[in-house]
Amino acid sequence: MVQRAFELARRGIGLVSPGPLVGCVIIDSSSELLGEGYYVYEDLKHAETIALQQAGLRARGATVYVTLEPHAHYGRTPPCTDALIQAGIARVVAPIEDPNPRVSGKGFEHLRSRGIEVSTGLLANEAERLNEQYIHFMRTGRPFVHLKLAVSVDGKIATRTGDSRWIAGPEARARAHELRHGCDAILVGAGTVRSDDPLLTDRSGRTRRRSLIRVVLDERLQMSESSQLVRTANEAPVLLFSGSDAGTSSRKSSLDTLEAYGVDVIRDEAGGRDVLKVLEELGRRSIQSVLVEGGGAVAGAFIDARLVNKVTFFVAPVIIGGREAPTAVAGQGVEKMAEALRLADVEITKRGADVEITGYPRRNE
Repeated sequence: MVQRAFELARRGIGLVSPGPLVGCVIIDSSSELLGEGYYVYEDLKHAETIALQQAGLRARGATVYVTLEPHAHYGRTPPCTDALIQAGIARVVAPIEDPNPRVSGKGFEHLRSRGIEVSTGLLANEAERLNEQYIHFMRTGRPFVHLKLAVSVDGKIATRTGDSRWIAGPEARARAHELRHGCDAILVGAGTVRSDDPLLTDRSGRTRRRSLIRVVLDERLQMSESSQLVRTANEAPVLLFSGSDAGTSSRKSSLDTLEAYGVDVIRDEAGGRDVLKVLEELGRRSIQSVLVEGGGAVAGAFIDARLVNKVTFFVAPVIIGGREAPTAVAGQGVEKMAEALRLADVEITKRGADVEITGYPRRNE
């Protein structure tokens, strides 16, 4: 039943941020399904409420399986705990607490105080992975950082002339758009914009609540007004981090032009070089997750700062070679292998001719 609640919760991907993914299943004492539901931000109904409406009067004495602790406070909706109590639910099974300070522990406490049995911990690791973006955002105030790169077998992301289309095949590219769909923002450096002129949109074909925010680190304000990003800034948001001198006379013309097209330019002394400050600004804008797609210098900056929460590499069976061909991760790097960023919980999946490798930086790092 908890696994089924996970499945339901995943239907909310792209539709719940900045909230969590929540699924709910209600069964009676004979394991008959009475109701189920999942949370969508715009519906103003939580998963528990939807499932209770389906169950009706049969909910009395039933068991509720929900992916996250029910809330006990008045927010955009009335407390879910009140609805569960009024329906006569006998038991609630929820793997983990909600890390939101307004919720954490209070929902379970409210249910127990009214005589409802509460069971926690079942499939807790899976529940945390399901809501890894939300949990990280709640604990840090910064977006969850997922680094995604397509590389050759020899670790190159382009040829020495800058040609990078296409390293990965169609199956890997389709999977990359699934990853974009699951994030609030996508981030690249100015070099990637110059060399690839990308559109950076979600072409998964799935519905999303908020437009994918396209973030560019462009210290010298070099993004051309003819780029696809600038020309589509009024259709999908473009957020550009530039140096504090972007407003000086030598660059004011470029700044005025970009802003006239609808580009949101953030001027800062670090100019995007301080990726922690970039994440803090994104967090202030309620951006829960960001997919970092390169290039090598940007990937290196996030790796060096130890700010990557998840890594996905699509490795193509091709060898590019060349001393001057850019590598996937630049930056400063480490001096000793003992300092290298190692991944845990690694999953390897075949994507057509390519291989997807996904893992998490070890927590002690």
